[in-house]
Amino acid sequence: MDWDKLRLFLAVAETGRLSLAAQRLFMSQSALSRQIAALEAELPAKLFHRHARGLLLTEQGNMLFEAAESMRKSLETASARIRDTKDIASGELRVTTTVGFGTLWLAPKLPRFFAAYPQLNLNLMLEERVLDLAMREADCAIRMQEPSQADLIRRMLMNTRLRLYASQAFLASSGEPRDLYDLKRVRLISQHFSALKSVAGALYLRELAMPDDQQHMIVNNYYGVLQGVRNSLGIGVMPDYISYHVSDLVQVLPEHASERIPIYFAYPVELRDSCKLQVFRDFVLTEARQFVRGQDGN
Repeated sequence: MDWDKLRLFLAVAETGRLSLAAQRLFMSQSALSRQIAALEAELPAKLFHRHARGLLLTEQGNMLFEAAESMRKSLETASARIRDTKDIASGELRVTTTVGFGTLWLAPKLPRFFAAYPQLNLNLMLEERVLDLAMREADCAIRMQEPSQADLIRRMLMNTRLRLYASQAFLASSGEPRDLYDLKRVRLISQHFSALKSVAGALYLRELAMPDDQQHMIVNNYYGVLQGVRNSLGIGVMPDYISYHVSDLVQVLPEHASERIPIYFAYPVELRDSCKLQVFRDFVLTEARQFVRGQDGN
């Protein structure tokens, strides 16, 4: 049913006169009369009784009035909520990033975010697969490489490097490697180089290339690598952002590290005016700047 006709019908029902309704709607009385007649023919049902005091709703007219009034209130509520989302950060924001970054860097910072924006809910989609933002599989992403899609807005957050880490217990029992050759006598825990999204990370793992007879453990995310290291299963290859939140790690061969790996925040162009995305983006950028200053101060 045509909402425009229902809107005209509501005006006539509320005023009780075609002339008053036509003035409110800024249209001629004859044109309004034709629209009401067309609505009655479409139903088909008589909607008004003509009376000396004006137009009175029939039984069918009352039924239509209640339904149309309910529709108008729903539309007004939806419009108000849409206007509010431009000014108030509320609702749900879907954020995708890797398991390691999401659990070990982002999650520890979120209490401050929720304290500032209690009406905003986050749906953290933590996986190694790159979700398609253009197809709205997520609202925004934090990625270990610069997105290649042209219709995405991207901001660089910070750089990280892959480094070698072990637990104190493991080094006490197995000894600390003195060089890369010495490293080959212990179990190495890492992702597979083919799974890494960054070229710098893949090249570093190739540099550490494990001989066929070396013990190793492959894990598909850095959270798993960290658990292997904490349980003294070997020496892990992990991003250095992890060590700033995990105090029980020992860096092995500090002079060896990958080249810088950039971390980007990205979101679709059509969401650039979204209040909830803007406040989350600004929060992550601020936290990244503070993190970088902390790195530089060490």
